[in-house]
Amino acid sequence: MARFDVYAHPVVAMRKFTPFLLDVQNDFIDGLDSRVVIPLRSAALYRIRLRDLNPAFEITDKPVVLDTAALAAFPARELVKPVANLERQQEEIVAAMDCLFGSY
Repeated sequence: MARFDVYAHPVVAMRKFTPFLLDVQNDFIDGLDSRVVIPLRSAALYRIRLRDLNPAFEITDKPVVLDTAALAAFPARELVKPVANLERQQEEIVAAMDCLFGSY
């Protein structure tokens, strides 16, 4: 598992609105039972989004929005095979987390 890996949501019923989960946990913290993830929600759910808090991306041709405020721990065993990696967009992702935690 690597930071900024994107996984298909393991709960198939959730994929309509939350198709992916983004791993944001530090690579040096490994071997825990959970990983810190941020849901990537369908962009169709967002009429208005906060630019800094909710950056938009495209994963496997699906427009998605990072729901940073919904950051949570998720069982590592359920994050099996990454479908993408957003390391090149790390500035936007880290800025979104900074916005959430007040680290401007």
